[in-house]
Amino acid sequence: MNSIKGIIFDYGGTIDTNGIHWGEVIEEQYRRAAVSIDKALFRQAYVHGERTLAKTPIIKPADTFRTLLEKKIALQVQWLNENGCTISDEQEKSIASGCYRKVTDTLQTTLGIIERIAARYPLVLVTNFYGNMPVVLEEFGLSSYFHTIVESSVVGLRKPDPALFALGVKALDLPTENILVVGDSYKKDIYPARTLGCKAVWLKNVCWEEEPVAPEATPTAVISTLEELPAMLAL
Repeated sequence: MNSIKGIIFDYGGTIDTNGIHWGEVIEEQYRRAAVSIDKALFRQAYVHGERTLAKTPIIKPADTFRTLLEKKIALQVQWLNENGCTISDEQEKSIASGCYRKVTDTLQTTLGIIERIAARYPLVLVTNFYGNMPVVLEEFGLSSYFHTIVESSVVGLRKPDPALFALGVKALDLPTENILVVGDSYKKDIYPARTLGCKAVWLKNVCWEEEPVAPEATPTAVISTLEELPAMLAL
């Protein structure tokens, strides 16, 4: 990693959950709220919610992450209640609150890691998000560490399109061989980064599903937690 001069981070599933896929985070909170639900049915609800949020401007630019979670869980719960489940308002609130606590707990560790890395390297955030990323970063004390945010809903591109990462490369104004991309998804982060010529660290912790690795775009390294990253960068 001696050649690294700038770093591109993913946000969701990387910084906020330390490599645990958001589907897994939310499903755990359903269990904690005593919602009995088949895994396959939950996945359908999760996908329904994500697709709805991607197509419809339900999340507003001024929404905090707490508000985002409440809207996201409400979409899932509405779909589940229409498809044979019975989830109360109290359970819905508990699920959203539990997800928020998971993020605030995780950030007690990951924020410090980002702070250490930002002291050495310029950082850019490249993320599939809903147009409120600056508000979320401010909410969690992260805004000062990223000099550019490349957000899918703002620029009109979505991962795994390499063009989204190309905007991050442009913002860093460095050769791709001097840029490291860090993300939790092989398909959405590692593959497009490697096709551009960037180095890439795959944060592979609790995945949504197994992601096969293409031989022409192997990760530079694989880690199971962001705590491993500073040592790789000799920090």
